[in-house]
Amino acid sequence: MANRGPSFGLSASVANKIAGKRDPQLESEILQWIEANLRQKLPAGPYEEILRDGVILCNLMNKLMPGCVQKINTSGGQFKMMENINRFQEAAKKWGVPEIDVFQTVDLWERRNIGQVTQCLMALGRACYSRPEYKGPALGPKPSDENKRQFTEEQLRASEGIINLQYGTNKGANQSGQNFGNTRHM
Repeated sequence: MANRGPSFGLSASVANKIAGKRDPQLESEILQWIEANLRQKLPAGPYEEILRDGVILCNLMNKLMPGCVQKINTSGGQFKMMENINRFQEAAKKWGVPEIDVFQTVDLWERRNIGQVTQCLMALGRACYSRPEYKGPALGPKPSDENKRQFTEEQLRASEGIINLQYGTNKGANQSGQNFGNTRHM
């Protein structure tokens, strides 16, 4: 956020809400997952700084899908580093991360929405479950499998004759009126 001044009013409210979506425990879990996949120790520092240049993200994608990121820029200006982030995003989409879960480059580079970066990496971990060739550690819950049910016409017709309790109860009502909740008159 080199060219951004302090936020006020609605902008500050939005920035605080976005910052409030961060989960340090989840970020730590993601860094451990990346370390386990890369089989190397990550540098010390804040979560967003470790991932900011995109080199670690590109290396992660090359471990998951060898050769998917052809060129990783390790030096150069900010545009070279932003290219790394963009290459990671494209590789993540090919791996199976839904478009809606992929963060924008500026979310990480300018540290605008680190929560969205975390969401993308969690989606990457979930996408690993659907890849039989992936043998690494798990990240996040396993997505549920589809479980379609097939009913015969006879089974569907059998349910039409049943009056279940979801329709309510008629206890307390009779021909003289509703007396449920009423006081007893003697």
